[in-house]
Amino acid sequence: MNKAELITVAAEKAGLTKKDTESALNALMDAVTDALAAGEKVQLVGFGSFEVKERGPRTARNPKTNTPVPVAPTRAAHFSPGKKLKEAVGGQK
Repeated sequence: MNKAELITVAAEKAGLTKKDTESALNALMDAVTDALAAGEKVQLVGFGSFEVKERGPRTARNPKTNTPVPVAPTRAAHFSPGKKLKEAVGGQK
């Protein structure tokens, strides 16, 4: 499902116009992005949580030459599904 399909489905379920739903979805994505950029954790009960994880420096290997290559530390967004989402996807109740 892409963003346009998500907007269509959400608009139908909420009884809103596609334009209003797109505005709400964009606002939600901006709010989550801003919170993660500020180092905050975003929790949506039943759905899951978004947080920033720190990846420390490490050494990788160049597959062609097999020489070590240093990789700088990075920050990455991480999503952990909530209980309801896990149950819905996994088929467990």
